[in-house]
Amino acid sequence: MRAPAVSGRFYPGTARELERAVRELLAAVPPVPPVPPAGARPAPARAAVAPHAGYVYSGLTAAHVFARLDVPPIVVIVAPNHTGVCHAPGGASLWEAGAFRTPLGDVAVDDRFAAALLDASPLVGSDHAAHADEHAVEVELPFLQVLRADVRIVPLVLAWDAWEGCERLGQALAALVGRWPERVLLLASSDLNHYEPATVSERKDHRALEAVAALDGAELLARCRREHISMCGRAPTATVIAAIRALGGGGGGGGGAARAEVVHYSHSGMVTGEDDAVVGYGGVVIA
Repeated sequence: MRAPAVSGRFYPGTARELERAVRELLAAVPPVPPVPPAGARPAPARAAVAPHAGYVYSGLTAAHVFARLDVPPIVVIVAPNHTGVCHAPGGASLWEAGAFRTPLGDVAVDDRFAAALLDASPLVGSDHAAHADEHAVEVELPFLQVLRADVRIVPLVLAWDAWEGCERLGQALAALVGRWPERVLLLASSDLNHYEPATVSERKDHRALEAVAALDGAELLARCRREHISMCGRAPTATVIAAIRALGGGGGGGGGAARAEVVHYSHSGMVTGEDDAVVGYGGVVIA
């Protein structure tokens, strides 16, 4: 059992307050307009990018993502390693069984998918220490729990940001998702640029989101390095993009070319009123 690390800080610490907070955030999202032709329902999203800051700052952007998702039975959450703790030899730390606890209850880890991923990629290793104090998976869970009480997760924390690793892991995920008997959502957990003036961060965030919307993971990583964009989840996002491109390219039941939509953008200064050093948040849905 992975105990919550940021309950009562990043989000409310009691079940009643937390459920109310999540439902209020979801209710604040305007209704999503229907997709033509009239009466047709959009295909379920295959992937998404959502922020992981405190709900007071990034919760609305996250809600814009989750409100658009038909949450499937399994969600693979790919998150950055903020703590620097990593005992997985390949740098991709997996919590392979059991559950993650939040005030809303326990979220089961899908041990069958996790075991298959361990077999599929030498980059992935079981590593509970990397998850112990990491918030980037945990903060996403209450939204998933409210939307689907029986959701199962596969939590991954990445300690590198090289494109080669992102591409290899993405291809391994795509192969598994393509043959899995249940629908799987790939969720990248990421904030955008950190602690620069709002005018600077807005420009940098736009550049990062532009690469994400183009589903170009290699370019996302290159821009973050070249333009000093401190997007913490750049590797998780690039990995998810690599997986979706592998699926959308005709392999493993991808169902055609993917399309990414930036559904919301905000930064912390919009909440605090202080624009001197903000953190950016972007929400992306990939169908």
